[in-house]
Amino acid sequence: MTTTTWYLESTAPSDLVPAREPVAGRDVRFVRCGIPSPDFSRFLYERVGGDWQWTDRLPWSHERWRAWVERPGSETWVLYEHGTPAGFAELDAQPDGDVEIAYFGLLPGFLGRGLGGHMLTLTLRRAWDLAERWPDREPTGRVWVHTCSLDGDHALANYRARGLRVYRETTTG
Repeated sequence: MTTTTWYLESTAPSDLVPAREPVAGRDVRFVRCGIPSPDFSRFLYERVGGDWQWTDRLPWSHERWRAWVERPGSETWVLYEHGTPAGFAELDAQPDGDVEIAYFGLLPGFLGRGLGGHMLTLTLRRAWDLAERWPDREPTGRVWVHTCSLDGDHALANYRARGLRVYRETTTG
C-alpha cells in the first residue's frame, strides 16, 4: 500500500482563515484539559484514531502516557458538543518556537457535522498563544502538522482551508 504524507505549516497568526462558527444554539465548547490525564488522553487517541490506523501509541504503558501528557508545553484540548466529547487536539511545544499539532480529529459520530473546521480554527489559535500559558516558553513562531492518505477524506483540505501550507510531501510503499 502506498501512503502519502503531507507536512503543513503556518508561520504567522495572520495566516489563519477561520472556519464558520457552529450554528447558533449548538452548545459547542473547546476546553483545555487542565489536569493532564493519561487515561483520558489514551481514550481520545484510541477512539479518534481507531478508524485511521493510529497505532504508534497503542503499546504505551500508563507511565509513558503520564510522562507524555505531563510535559511542559504539552496541551490536550477537547471539543465538546452539549457536554459530550466530540474531538480533540494535542499541542506539542518544541524548540525554537515551533508548536506541532501532534494529533487532531473528531470522534466517530461527529464527522460531517461541520465541527472539524471550527475545531481546527480554535486549535490554531491555541497553538499561536501557547506561550501565554507557559511563561518559560518562547513565543510561537511556527505551527505545523502532518497528515497522510490514511487519514479522513477531508483532513488535508481542512488544513489547507485554514491557511496551512504544504512544505514537504513524502510517499512510502
